[in-house]
Order: sequence, then structure tokens, then C-alpha cells
Amino acid sequence: MTEFLALFLFLFTFGVLLAGYPVAFSLGGSALLFAFIGSATGTFDPAFLEAIPNRISGTLSNELLVAIPLFVFMGVMLEKSRIAEDLLDTMGQVFGGLAGGLGISVTIVGMLLAASTGIVGATVVTMGLLSLPSMMKRGYCPRIATGTICASGTLGQIIPPSIVLVLLGDVISAAYQQAQLDQGIYSPDSVTVGDLFLGALIPGFVLVGLYIVYIIIVSLLQPHRVPPIPAEERKVSTELLMQVVTVLIPPVLLIVLVLGSILAGVATPTEAASVGSVGAIILAVSKRMFNLSMLKHVLRTTTEVTAMVFMILIGASLFALVFRGFGGDDIVRDFLTSLPGGVFGAMLLVMLVLFLLGFFLDFIEITFVVIPIVAPILLTMGVDPVWLGIMIALNLQTSFLTPPFGFSLFYLRGVAPDSISTMDIYRGVMPFIGIQLLVLALLAYWPTMATWLPDIVYG
Repeated sequence: MTEFLALFLFLFTFGVLLAGYPVAFSLGGSALLFAFIGSATGTFDPAFLEAIPNRISGTLSNELLVAIPLFVFMGVMLEKSRIAEDLLDTMGQVFGGLAGGLGISVTIVGMLLAASTGIVGATVVTMGLLSLPSMMKRGYCPRIATGTICASGTLGQIIPPSIVLVLLGDVISAAYQQAQLDQGIYSPDSVTVGDLFLGALIPGFVLVGLYIVYIIIVSLLQPHRVPPIPAEERKVSTELLMQVVTVLIPPVLLIVLVLGSILAGVATPTEAASVGSVGAIILAVSKRMFNLSMLKHVLRTTTEVTAMVFMILIGASLFALVFRGFGGDDIVRDFLTSLPGGVFGAMLLVMLVLFLLGFFLDFIEITFVVIPIVAPILLTMGVDPVWLGIMIALNLQTSFLTPPFGFSLFYLRGVAPDSISTMDIYRGVMPFIGIQLLVLALLAYWPTMATWLPDIVYG
């Protein structure tokens, strides 16, 4: 009976989420409903609920999570400062003389925006509004244009400092400590956000490099699909050099300052995020975009996103508590450890489930609901925590890009003109999905892609 209720709790919650109810209240409400049913039937100990105040207090006092509103503020401020528009224009001038140059520019700007904003939806929409009309005007194939924008926009999942990696860092760290306790190990060692940031650098840059290689191959084989910018629209070298210096260097310096201070151990993610927020304000002021109306909009958006994240986290904590009270974690552990293939079989199944869940749930729900259940089990089986975190991030990035339910496809469909069909978008992302799967396979085969840099830097 207890095992049945644990399974039914998960399925019921998933059904409520698919019905469109608010995520935080779906998680918390489903958990309380099943806790009441379990208490009435004698299959759930109400004493588990006594831990709720401590869970909420621990969540709200977690210094790492303070980095979330700061990174969101930084990203929204940069977005409203038209940094993306200036970067696209500059990089388009730098590479525009080459066939495929605009596609390469979009990829590089997508990487820079990923490192500065870390918000996938905002990046895809911004790139779609700014670069898609320009690419279509210059004769780009709609499939190449939309595929490049969608793929570049999802780089915010893996390129640090990513909000996804910040949240994963907190959850993976807690799972690592739980796995050690389950094994009777009492060690102060943990997994930091800096570990995940370092671990994501090589896979992230490999991914960007392969995107660019694909565009170059298309430009060599079918140059008519990715034509260069006409010579009369290009700027002279001196003017272009000044534009590169004034437009490209400031945001790159901000990214280096924020990310470098974290990786060097000079600042915590929260401290670095606060520096990034101040830097974003300075950039907005220097571009004469900063005003009271803009500040109100940025603060409102930051508050909405932060409230959403923390409410989901509280609801997910309640769900995980009740799920554990029904013995759900034991059921999942027994199932994963009994799979054929050992660690490989368990990891393969978890990655497949996360990939499918990525069609229907945002990364926040998946991170807070599913990862705390499966991560301690996989870590107990000997999986490296940094490698696991990067595999999850890259896997979800692939899911958000995959038809027919990929979130990035919906974001672009919302801003793309009617002349571009949904099938153009679906077919355009297919080569990039292949690249994603290739990098995911390389990372699965060579875990050192994710673990080498953290081992070198932090020993």
C-alpha cells in the first residue's frame, strides 16, 4: 500500500502539472493531500511534516540561492540595455563578409548572452527578434536561420555563469552529502557551483565550436543558403575596430570579472553576482539606457522570477519530504540498482527520463523535484557529482531543443513571422540536435571533459 501511494503521488503530481496548475502549489498541494490520505490509512507518519519549518528556514537562509535574484537582475538589465542588439551588429560586421558569417555571429553572440544573462527564454526571444529578420533579409535559408537561433539560445543552459548550474550546484551538493551519509561517511567535502562552472567550460566550448563547424560546412557545400553581407553594407576597418572595442570588450570584461572571480576562489557566486549586477547597471548608464522606468521593469521581472523559483523550491521540498515518508526513495533506489548494466543502465534510464520530462517541465521543476530523488542514488553507486551535473544540464539543453515540445522552439515560434513555418523550425534544429547528442555521447564516454578542469584548479 505504501509503495502504491508513493508511485501514485508522483503520477498524480505530474498529471496536475500537465493540467496547467501553478507548479509550486501543485507540488505542495499534492504532497499535503497524499500526506492526509496516508495519515488516515496509517501508511504515513505525520511526524515527517514536523520537518517542514526547518526545510523552509534552510532554503531561505541558503546564501548560495541569493545569487539567483542577482544573476537574474544582471541578465535582465543587460537585456534591456540593448547589449544583444549591439553585439549582433558588431559580430555581423566582423564575420559578415564570409558565407555563413551571420550564422557564426549569431552563435558567438548566443554564447556571450548565455554567459551574461543565463536565461534561455529571454535569449531565444531576443535573438529571434533581432537576428532573424536580418538573416532572412539577406537570403538565409529559413531552416538554417531558425536552427542557429534556437541552438544558440539554449547555450544558457550550459555556458557559465548559468542559473541552471547554480541551482544544480545546490541540489547536487545536497545530494552528495546525502549519499555520503547513506554510506556512513562523514566528510566536509562537497560540490560547489565553481566545480560545475569549471566542468561546463570544455563541453560548452566544444558545443559552440561544433555549431560553428556545421555552419562552415554548410557555407562550403551550399553557400547560397548562407550568403555573406553585401560589400556596400560593411563598415571600413577603422570604424569596425572602434565598434569592436566599444561594444564587445565591456560585456566580455564583465563576464570575465564575474566568472573569473568565482573560478579563482576570490568571490562566492553570490558576491560575484552582486558585482555583475553593479557592472550591468554601469553598462546601462554608459549606454544612456538607464532610467527609473527601466529600473522598475528590471526589478519587477527579477522579483517575479525569484518568487517563482523560491515558491517552487518550497513546494518541491514538501513534495520530497512526503515522497520520502512513503518510502519512495527506497523504491527508486531498489529499482535503479536492480537494472541490468549496473551504473550504466541506471544512468541511461535516468537520462532518458529527464530528457522526456524536459518536454513538459521547466528545468526548475526538474531540478528541484526529480534530481533530489535520483542523484543521491547515482552518487552512492559511484557516479562523479560534477560529471553528473554537467550531463544533466547538457541533457536538458538537448530536450529543450527537440521537437515537438522543445521550449526553445515555442519561444522562437512566438516571435517568428508567419512566413516561416513551424516545420522549418523543427527541421532547422535537427542538425544541432545531432551535435548535442554527439557532445553528450563524448561526455558520457570521456567524463574527464567535465572533471579535468575542476581537478586541475581545485585539486
